[in-house]
Amino acid sequence: MSTPHLGARDRRLAHAAALPLLAVPVGTRDVVRAAFAWNLVVEIARLGASATLLAPRSGESSALWPADGPGPVGSSVALVRAENLKELHRAALDIAVTRAADVPDGGIVVVCVPPQWLRPADGGRELLRWVLLFSSTDRRDLLESYSLAKQVLAPDDRARVGIAIHGARSIDEARHAFDHLADVAQRHLDRPLDSYGLLVDDLHVYRAIVSRRPIGIEHPQSPAARALRDVAQMVLEDARTPAVA
Repeated sequence: MSTPHLGARDRRLAHAAALPLLAVPVGTRDVVRAAFAWNLVVEIARLGASATLLAPRSGESSALWPADGPGPVGSSVALVRAENLKELHRAALDIAVTRAADVPDGGIVVVCVPPQWLRPADGGRELLRWVLLFSSTDRRDLLESYSLAKQVLAPDDRARVGIAIHGARSIDEARHAFDHLADVAQRHLDRPLDSYGLLVDDLHVYRAIVSRRPIGIEHPQSPAARALRDVAQMVLEDARTPAVA
């Protein structure tokens, strides 16, 4: 499949000192969010941009990720040694600077962060300037997502948090879940949340987890693949704005 040519505005990203960093909280046993993050990276690459997934290397989380190195359609995985947010941020910057010098059309580095590292720390909080949360419509999951958003937004008035809803039975249910989260954040934190749409939880997501093959390549016309492509387009559009680039 051919990828679209990027415009002049997009090509200016190639001259940036570093590619944008998007932090995605993923727990050590969170196979669903890990699958969403990896498939998002592949979809960004399919859109013609450089896309790297970076995650801390550990025995507990090693089963979450594909092999370290090049992946499908120009995507890549970088598993790095990091014991805290500061070390992970340093590793992410190294990748972002290297990729910015090498790629012709800009791109993004998606950094998977252990959720416990979002708590106030001595360093590395610059990594949390732009964060994407995958949240289901389950009440406990929404509460957890608000807690994570609060940990990101409260210490830094420059930080941004986006929400991608999954597990909804309808668009209305997804919209209600996001509106509820956004309303709570606005009332209690006086901060907006960005919507990154709805990710469809069809069988292809779980088959992709088992097969370790990207949904957009194995089943490009499935609802899950189309939803991931929509999220990837929104992420890239935000990456190309001065606020995060």
